[in-house]
Amino acid sequence: MATAAAEMAGRAAAPTPTFTLKSTELGGQLTAQHYANGMGFTGDNQSPQLYWEHAPAETQSFAVTIYDLDAPTGSGFWHWVVFNLPPTTHALVAGAGDPSKNLLPAEAVQSNTDAGAPGYVGAAPNDGPAHRYLITVYALRHKLELDRNATPAYVGFNLHFATLAKASLLVYGQKQ
Repeated sequence: MATAAAEMAGRAAAPTPTFTLKSTELGGQLTAQHYANGMGFTGDNQSPQLYWEHAPAETQSFAVTIYDLDAPTGSGFWHWVVFNLPPTTHALVAGAGDPSKNLLPAEAVQSNTDAGAPGYVGAAPNDGPAHRYLITVYALRHKLELDRNATPAYVGFNLHFATLAKASLLVYGQKQ
């Protein structure tokens, strides 16, 4: 009897898998494909491939952001803001941040970045120490009632109140 009770207790204590963001193409550093093509950079201006697993069961939509914590602006720099990804979405292919390629689900919204246009804008770190780029996927309790003209800060405000869980990757980029 004691053995059966211990076995049942062990099953009940099994940890729930953690909501996790991953990439098959990102290590700890951005590569040339993720840098801007301009401002002294010759990158491909391509958003990274991403995938996530173990989102909460009650997720109704997802959002993804890429934010430069070290941009010399006093408020960082939003490189990509996409929201209203359907709950069946669990991956984004490389280059999905290019609105002209239509690589996102139809209901997804790419809102304006800090460059003032929707879609991914590549990294362009200034001289000095490496910049930290925080890539985050948000599992949301509902879709956001916003359009592509929403500022990154306003999207972030709305994400704060709709988030069930979030998962992040931190990668680095440096002017070369």
